[in-house]
Amino acid sequence: MTAESTAPVGVLALQGDFREHIAVLRGLGADAVPVRRPAELAEVAGLVIPGGESSVMDKLSRTFGMAEPLKQAIASGLPVYGTCAGLIMLADRVLDGIRGQESLGGLDVSVRRNAFGSQLDSFETDLRIPAVGDEPMHAVFIRAPIVESVGEKATPLAQLDDGRVVAVRQGNLIGTSFHPEITGDTRFHEYFLGLVRERAESAA
Repeated sequence: MTAESTAPVGVLALQGDFREHIAVLRGLGADAVPVRRPAELAEVAGLVIPGGESSVMDKLSRTFGMAEPLKQAIASGLPVYGTCAGLIMLADRVLDGIRGQESLGGLDVSVRRNAFGSQLDSFETDLRIPAVGDEPMHAVFIRAPIVESVGEKATPLAQLDDGRVVAVRQGNLIGTSFHPEITGDTRFHEYFLGLVRERAESAA
């Protein structure tokens, strides 16, 4: 994705660390814009759903009339990358959501929101992720979810040493439990922009 691309990429800006994602994407040469309304969503070639609080993000998406347009965009093949709370939003199944919490769905996975408990709210580790390169990626987990099970449609991209899955892909959807937007390692954002570019080229 280059600055010359006609359609911008969006970052859902209802709640969470959307500014950090916008900065990373712009640093990679993408025209990155905040998305808060259905009309803005309709103009983007891809979308990042940032970290934050998934239950709040869910409520705001419904309050602002974004939930159904987001589901439709995902179903239509829009490239979407969800980090932390964004992964929860993309999961088909949320195992410990609060009462009434809904997800957008699209990823054939089951996730647990409060996977590490109060004693391990945040931690860092190096992960091997062949899909984005040979060098290990330093990953930061902040009150992170975990992928407890991966359905037939989704593919694990990264696992902790104990085998728990922390990154997945399914078609044009990517989800990570961790926050690459704060580490300076841009490979997952580049991976996402590659999906955006591939879809644009296939539609040309």
